Amino acid sequence: MSGVLGTYAYTNYFNVQGNYRQGAITCAMPAGSLFGALASSFIADRYSRRTAIQVAALIWIAGSIIQTASNGIGMLVAGRLVSGLGVGIESAVVPIYQAEIAPPEIRGRVVSLQQWAITWGILIQYFIQYGASFTGGGASNPNQGTAAFRIPWGVQMVPATILFAGMFFFPRSPRWLASKDRWEESIEVLAALHGGGDMNHPKVLAQYQEIEEALTGERVEGKPDWTLLTEPRMFRRVILGMSIQMWSQLCGMNVMMYYIVYVMEAANIGDPLLTSAIQYILNVVLTLPAILFLDKWGRRPSLLVGSFMMMVFLFIVGALQAIYGQPFHADSGPQSAISWILRDNRPVQLAVVVFTYLFVSTFSITWGPTSWTYPAEIFPSQIRAKAVSLATASNWGWNCALAFAVPPLLWNINWRIYMLFASFNGVAFIHMFLTAPETKGKTLEEMDVVFDSGRPAWRSVPKGSRLTALQKEIEEGNLKVAFHFGDISIELKPEATATNIETVKEAV
Repeated sequence: MSGVLGTYAYTNYFNVQGNYRQGAITCAMPAGSLFGALASSFIADRYSRRTAIQVAALIWIAGSIIQTASNGIGMLVAGRLVSGLGVGIESAVVPIYQAEIAPPEIRGRVVSLQQWAITWGILIQYFIQYGASFTGGGASNPNQGTAAFRIPWGVQMVPATILFAGMFFFPRSPRWLASKDRWEESIEVLAALHGGGDMNHPKVLAQYQEIEEALTGERVEGKPDWTLLTEPRMFRRVILGMSIQMWSQLCGMNVMMYYIVYVMEAANIGDPLLTSAIQYILNVVLTLPAILFLDKWGRRPSLLVGSFMMMVFLFIVGALQAIYGQPFHADSGPQSAISWILRDNRPVQLAVVVFTYLFVSTFSITWGPTSWTYPAEIFPSQIRAKAVSLATASNWGWNCALAFAVPPLLWNINWRIYMLFASFNGVAFIHMFLTAPETKGKTLEEMDVVFDSGRPAWRSVPKGSRLTALQKEIEEGNLKVAFHFGDISIELKPEATATNIETVKEAV
């Protein structure tokens, strides 16, 4: 959306005069995503994580068709609502799927790939919008044609089609299969993912054993999923997951994603579409360090350092705008959305742009990937999809509110908006310090130990994983794992490396 905001084609065709109207158009997609996230757990739990991802891709294609064919604001909003449903499902289910198939030592890296893919999608789509803005005489031509926005909206269908088809080549989640008592398929997937196809690999057997013990414990407890969410020990985690997603929106990155063109218009330096593009490149490049090192430096440092640095950068931008800016008014065109501008002070204008880029870079390295990784890994299998759907719904609920509120806020309180979001980062820093323990290196089944030990969040969690200990016991022959095939149990031994799933089926 941000790439078309600076074109006459969009503002004239949809008659987008007034900040509330643009806010309503923008927030339609996160509004749909809110409902999609809430519905995601029903599809993911019943039909599998993989099927939910494919259903969401089809919904996104339908929404893209409606947007591309839009003949007015009503149809555009409807298309964005439908697309939002797909986005909400994807954003809730994809991190769960990634967390459930990844080994604990690289789980942060694997889930962070989702955020990296998001940044690539934003960058590619922005440049498609930027390229399309040159059609019909360019973005500054009052008579520019509708191809400037129809081309990028139509191209959205391509990656969704690839995702739908590509998921047929990916396995179902082994933890979802186990929850449906499809144990033979579960261990086959575990072997393919973590044992080179050998289901007697110690690591595969250790994971199988841990998943079985966790599911058995949950079933013995026998409480309905939604009831379990409200238990004090679990409710604390639900609130934490929802809070992390809330702070990821209230940190101010929402402004930079949706309305970066407005920010650059206010800075009044160079081509706002081009200067905005630089931040999308930074977003892609600087997500890489998180992918490589999140499992080394941990989730907690990312949240704390990120909040603090984003707070500092936003306070600086707000102060520069307050001291050197001045009121501004334009009756029409892209600049009609702003009421405060920097003039004739190039060093300050450059400083605002630089600190805006530093803010985006900090988010990309810290909160961007961590805000998706953390909620996806802290819940037990029985309620994981439902709890993550609530956390993701929190993200989209605040995203929707900000998408609607930011244009009038930029107009009415101008530079003060940076102070507001800086303050939110300060509160987030305190909140995360007090409530978010470290989870790196722990298996999904170990999160009860991390959160229910009574240890304060700021105290270090003991290093090592139970999975490693189980694997060692299996390798030494001190622990034997029974594989359940229907009503029959077969003991698996790590030394029987030639045995595979087909051999077991033949034996049965």
